[in-house]
Amino acid sequence: MMILITGASGNIGTTVVECLRARQAPFRIGSRKPNSVSQDGAEIVPFDFLNASTFRSAVQGCNAVFLLRPPAISDTRKTLNSFLDVARSQGVQHIVFVSVAGAADNPLVPHHAVEQHLRQKSEGWTILRPGFFAQNLGDAYRDDIVQDDRIFLPAGAGRVAFIDGRDIAEVAVNVLINPASHQAQIYTLTGSESLSFVEVATALSDELGRAIVYQPASVPGYFSHLFRRKMPLEQILVQTILHVGLRFGQAEAVANTLAKLLGHPPRKLRDYVRDYRDLWLKTT
Repeated sequence: MMILITGASGNIGTTVVECLRARQAPFRIGSRKPNSVSQDGAEIVPFDFLNASTFRSAVQGCNAVFLLRPPAISDTRKTLNSFLDVARSQGVQHIVFVSVAGAADNPLVPHHAVEQHLRQKSEGWTILRPGFFAQNLGDAYRDDIVQDDRIFLPAGAGRVAFIDGRDIAEVAVNVLINPASHQAQIYTLTGSESLSFVEVATALSDELGRAIVYQPASVPGYFSHLFRRKMPLEQILVQTILHVGLRFGQAEAVANTLAKLLGHPPRKLRDYVRDYRDLWLKTT
């Protein structure tokens, strides 16, 4: 067995690497800048979704791939799908792709094209469709929380069954190591509780000892907010669409799939806030 890990420096990918190492499973990491990556002796190979010349060598000798879409890539047909074709031609037998909830029916979401491409084959793939990550609080929402003590989103009164990326990573590793029982399976993954953003703000307030509020944003106001933060236009569109969907309950439902795949209860949002509280401390 040899597994290629993409996105190893991200929230999910970092935990995937940790889990594989703990289980003594062989893997290599694909990186745009392999000389600048430190992973405790792991094999690191040049890999860039925007450079097709890196595809073949990255997957040679691999029989599985952990696939994550970089946020900056919106045209997945010319990048991720082209990579998948090369991976298959080099003998890769199983792909574990981290998609997003709702990707099946929304062609505007970049993950949609990758799902369709994978599903052209009857086996050799597993799709994970997590809902909204708890890690959004430490990434997409962090600046607003730290600088303005607020969560600013066009989500209205929508509720979210937040999932911890560490649980997603653990599921992915289980599938990568034992793919036979997960062939051609699509798993919708959510946390075990559905929370409003008011409740999320309360969890942050309780842990940090200062008041964090949820401020609902209008669609134009949120768009302008992200534009002022110099986010790429295509990424602004995707992020706005996903958050507006929360108004209509698109991430509210709680599924029990995650606990079954983990074999233990999933982490709660307050677990994530407690474990990473330093992310939202104000610097002096």
